[in-house]
Amino acid sequence: MNPSPLLEVKGLRMHFPVTEGLVRRRVVGEVKAVDGIDFTVGRGETMGLVGESGCGKTTTGRCILRLEKPTGGQVIYDGADMSKVEGQALRNLRKRVQVVFQDPYSSLNPRMKIGSIIAEPMRVHGVETDAKRRDARVKELLSVCGLSPRFADRYPHEMSGGQRQRVGIARALALNPEFIVCDEPVSALDVSIQAQVVNLLEDLREKFGLTYLFIAHDLSVVRHLCQRVAVMYLGRIVEQADADTLFDNPMHPYTQALLAAVPVPDPSVEQGRDFRPVKGEVPSPINPPSGCVFHPRCPMAVERCRNERPEPREIRPGHIVACSEVN
Repeated sequence: MNPSPLLEVKGLRMHFPVTEGLVRRRVVGEVKAVDGIDFTVGRGETMGLVGESGCGKTTTGRCILRLEKPTGGQVIYDGADMSKVEGQALRNLRKRVQVVFQDPYSSLNPRMKIGSIIAEPMRVHGVETDAKRRDARVKELLSVCGLSPRFADRYPHEMSGGQRQRVGIARALALNPEFIVCDEPVSALDVSIQAQVVNLLEDLREKFGLTYLFIAHDLSVVRHLCQRVAVMYLGRIVEQADADTLFDNPMHPYTQALLAAVPVPDPSVEQGRDFRPVKGEVPSPINPPSGCVFHPRCPMAVERCRNERPEPREIRPGHIVACSEVN
């Protein structure tokens, strides 16, 4: 039985205008960063969003958080369309939806102590008005995230990358959210520290009943943490399935190419693999190809792939593929 959807994304589009001219600026095109995607995130699950750099993963997360106002489509969170709410209603929703940013070095204010960084969301949203109780809550959050309460008196530059990312997670938890967008939270960390942060996120999900949208390009991390996975390419989702199905039986040619590119730690196996890299370069999102966006690089492409945009189809229960050649 699938969990009830907490987040529904329907036809989401985010196009950024491209302008030229210094005095009279005019629009000469648009970057189709996200170009009509659909997915749901069930309450209490971790949904992975994967793809190569520039495919629109982070922009999708920013639209969900309303850091960008979408060009079109809907982002429905617990029945409310976040792309339309404003004012106090938006502030109330933002208390329930938080983010862990990719770079722990730039996402923390270097002039603020760690205690003030974690306490700021509580002060801004009026969650805890008493200073003593706020300080106690800060120390509790630091302990929950595996840091000593003494870190509250330190500055970000006095901490390692992994410790800073734990501070970012503690800050995201300060408002008792239900949903957290994790925007590549471990990609800037050493491999040994990545495992610790991923395990912390999993423990927090179970402890507080959290729901995650986990944006990443490291497929091994995604397989360890996520229950379901959506694969993006050039602003569109090409495949969705539960994690085991997607990794064991990828259907879309792009997903197959992504998984084939993952190195095998055994040198003898790696040497004997028949690896064929994807030909060509990723097209520009300013001028994406007609029809299927992957067709210029796809080994299965036929004539209709150049002209017809394939609609996502449910090949098997819960396994959705946007490819006209897959049955």
